[in-house]
Amino acid sequence: MIRKIFIYGTIAGLIVGIPLSVMAITMHGQDVAYGLVIGYTTMLIALSTVFIAVKRHRDLDLGGVIGFWPALGLGLGISVVAGIFYVAAWETALAVTHMDFAADYAKLMIAQKKASGVSGEALAKFVAEMDAFKAEYANPIYRFGMTFTEIFPVGVLVSLVTAALLRNSRFLPARRD
Repeated sequence: MIRKIFIYGTIAGLIVGIPLSVMAITMHGQDVAYGLVIGYTTMLIALSTVFIAVKRHRDLDLGGVIGFWPALGLGLGISVVAGIFYVAAWETALAVTHMDFAADYAKLMIAQKKASGVSGEALAKFVAEMDAFKAEYANPIYRFGMTFTEIFPVGVLVSLVTAALLRNSRFLPARRD
């Protein structure tokens, strides 16, 4: 099962990591309003490997039956490997572009607060929070964790749904020749 986790996790990681790196490198400095939609859609497509892996494992290795917990474990393992690839892709993009994501993000959030009419002490407090965020994001351990938590909850959700569906052997049963 470890082999399956690494194979399908690597496939998912490449599916999500390559577009992330390409978008971050080629669109550096541009405001991409649809970036979140593209990012999370790519994550869902990549993490569809969880469903494929669990179904193949159930049908080919286990005779068409898998329990909820083994299916969930396989899905979570794949999600962890995909998340590691995702973090590596983001770090690569940051290194190649020399992007200061935290500063750009803070500037955007402060501008949005100003545009919504926040001023005075409330704005000063928010600016201080954004300064603290920039300092925290400069720490690689913090940044790795933040980046990993972008994709891993999606993997958990996909794994839960997959395990719930595929534990029922009548759901998409293996074809008999």
